[in-house]
Amino acid sequence: MQKTTQMTENEISKIVFEIGLKIHRKLGVGLFESIYEECLFYELQKTELKVERQKFLNIQYEDLLLEKAFKMDLLIEHKVVLEIKSVDVLNNFHAAQLKNYLRLGNYKLGMLINFNSQLFKNGVKRIANGLNELK
Repeated sequence: MQKTTQMTENEISKIVFEIGLKIHRKLGVGLFESIYEECLFYELQKTELKVERQKFLNIQYEDLLLEKAFKMDLLIEHKVVLEIKSVDVLNNFHAAQLKNYLRLGNYKLGMLINFNSQLFKNGVKRIANGLNELK
C-alpha cells in the first residue's frame, strides 16, 4: 500500500467504498447508524489510514471561537470526511450538513454513506469542496 500521507482523496474514497460495500454485504440494511460507523471505524483501523471517530470541529465567527460546533462521524487522513446515515432517503439537509463540515473545516472531499440503501452504491454520495478533478 502507498504511504498514506501521500494518498489522494480519490484513493482514500475508493478504499472507503470497498470497505463500506463489504460491511453492507455482511450486515445488510436496517441497523442503527452507530453500528455501521463502528464497523467502518474497525475496518479502516486495519488499514494504514489514520482514522478519527466522532471528531469535533471548531469554527470561527469573526472574533468568536465556537468550540465543538460540529461532530463529524469519521475523518480519514485529515482529508476525507465521512457522514454515516441509515435512513430511508438521503435529503438535502444531509448533503448540506456534510458541505458545511467540508467548508468550515477546509476539507476537500466528503462521503455521505447511507447504509439503508438496498444497493450500496446508490447510498453513497461524494461531495467535493473545491476539487475540480473529483467531478
